[in-house]
Amino acid sequence: MHCPTRALSSLFSGSLSQPFSFHSHRYLCSRSNPIHSHPHSQPQPQLPTPTPITVLRPWEQAAVAVGSAVGAFINPARADFVAALGETTGGPAFHLILERMKASPEGQQILNERPRVIASQVQHAWDMPENTFGGAYAKFMGSRNFSPDDRPPVRFVESEELAYVAQRAREVHDFWHVLFNCPTSVVGELALKMVEFQQTLLPMCFLSVAGASWRLKSEQRAALFKHYGPWAMRAGRSARDLMCIYYEKHLHEDLDEVRSKWGYALYSEQFP
Repeated sequence: MHCPTRALSSLFSGSLSQPFSFHSHRYLCSRSNPIHSHPHSQPQPQLPTPTPITVLRPWEQAAVAVGSAVGAFINPARADFVAALGETTGGPAFHLILERMKASPEGQQILNERPRVIASQVQHAWDMPENTFGGAYAKFMGSRNFSPDDRPPVRFVESEELAYVAQRAREVHDFWHVLFNCPTSVVGELALKMVEFQQTLLPMCFLSVAGASWRLKSEQRAALFKHYGPWAMRAGRSARDLMCIYYEKHLHEDLDEVRSKWGYALYSEQFP
């Protein structure tokens, strides 16, 4: 177990004097590693070794949360700040998600088998037809030069089981982009965060919307809360539990069919 004080200081080991840049997907979804357009073009990694977690006392958790919030505000490109903020504020929500997964047969299977959405495990999606869920996912990732291996590890949670729940939520986010047809524009990310909040109650989803919506133009901000927000709330309520679906077992299925089966409602118009 690491020293919590060192854990806090390690968040600031990267230079906060890095050029200020805002990339919506990194800021909202906690990406960190170099990106690759196609898993086949890179050496395929083995399943990653679990990262040791740091169990924080309440005051230490608060300190990391405040420190990471300040760091993310100063430099939104620092995915480690965003990830740490999500972990230190999401404890109660992660517990609720865990209980729902344990109560669901499919969720329980996920907890037992602990699949990972990493390149070596989903690379077969790149060989699937475009009309399939897997083919659409591969197209989404490849067109944006995203890699399934981009997500940072979970560090600040109270147990190894909750760490997997947090990691799972982080890794299946790109599946949700495909299923809800939300682009990686700022508006698209914020709309998807609203869907996530409706389903998971993770504070980081709310904080992402509150923190990033001010960067929008006034007409975009108005549209977000007048049109996209209400859609996101309805979509979140109507969809099956996002965390209790074993997505990897359905990659070969028709995209429209899985959307219908899981109750995933699409926005009626094009996102900006």
